[in-house]
Amino acid sequence: MFFENVISAATQVAILYVIVAVGFVCDKTGLYTEKAAKLTNNLLFHIVTPAIIIQSFTNVEYTPENFKNLLMSFLGGTILHLTGVLLSIPLFNKQAENSRAVYKFAVIFGNVGYMVLPLAQAVVGEEGVFFCSGVLIPFNVFQFTYGMYLMKGKGGFNARSLIFNPGIISVIIGLPLFLLQVKLPTIIMTPVAHIASLNTPLAMVMFGTYLSQTDLKKMFFRKQTYGVALVKLILVPLICLGAYKLLGMAGVLLTALTISASAPTATSTVMFSTKYERDNEAASQTIAVVSFLSVLTMPVMIALAQMIG
Repeated sequence: MFFENVISAATQVAILYVIVAVGFVCDKTGLYTEKAAKLTNNLLFHIVTPAIIIQSFTNVEYTPENFKNLLMSFLGGTILHLTGVLLSIPLFNKQAENSRAVYKFAVIFGNVGYMVLPLAQAVVGEEGVFFCSGVLIPFNVFQFTYGMYLMKGKGGFNARSLIFNPGIISVIIGLPLFLLQVKLPTIIMTPVAHIASLNTPLAMVMFGTYLSQTDLKKMFFRKQTYGVALVKLILVPLICLGAYKLLGMAGVLLTALTISASAPTATSTVMFSTKYERDNEAASQTIAVVSFLSVLTMPVMIALAQMIG
C-alpha cells in the first residue's frame, strides 16, 4: 500500500511538472515570457487563489467535525511555520546578510498556495483544499511579520499587509459562508469555479518561465540550496507529521497538512528578495533546486501520511 501511495502521489506531482515544462518551453520560444508571467503572478495572487479558497469553503458541508478539523488546520499551519522558524535560527549564519536572509526565508515558507492547493485537490479532493486553506492564515501571518523582518530587517513588520492581503481576505469571506452554509446563486459561483480552475495551469506555467531564466548548470552547484532542501523537504515534514499524529490528526486532514508541510520553497521568496534587494539569484536557484527535489520527497511524505493516518 505504501508504494502504491508513493506512485499515486508521484504521478500527481509529475503531472504538475509536465505543465511546468510547458511554461519552460514557452519562455524559451518567446511565446509566453517571464515578463508576462509576472503579470500572471498578480492575477493568481489577487484573483485566482482567493477564488479557489472561497470555492473550497462553499463546497464543504458544515459539520462539527469539519469545523474542528478546520481549527486543527490553523493549528497545523502554526506548528509548520514555528518549526521552520526554530530550525532556521542556527542555519546559514556564516553567509553574507543578503544570502542569509534568503536561505532562512526559504526554509520557513513553502509553496502552500500555488503548489499545495492544486496538489491537495488532485490527491484528496475539495475537502483537502478546504483544510489546506486553513494553513494560509498562519502562512500569511508569519510571512508578513517574521518573513518581512528577515528580508527587510528591523522595522520589517507591516500590519496593513498582514490584514489586507488576498489570502486572509478570501478566508474572511469564505469562513462565514461555510459556518452559515450560505448557498450563493449559480450566477456568482459558476464564474468563481471557472476562475478557480485556472490556478493549477497558470501557476505551473508561470513557474516554468522562472526556471527558464535560471542558470540550470550553475544552480546545482550552490551547496546551500541542498541544506535548504534537507530541512524544508525532509526535517520539517517529518517533525510536523509526528506532531500532527500526536495531536490525533488522521485521514484527509493529516494528508492535507502533510502536503502543506512537505511543499518546496515558496515562490514569494523571489518576490520578497527582489523587493528588499536581497540575493535574488540565490532565491531563484534555491526555489528551482528545492522544487526539483520535491518531486522525489513529496510523494514519499504523502504516502507516509496516508499509511499511518
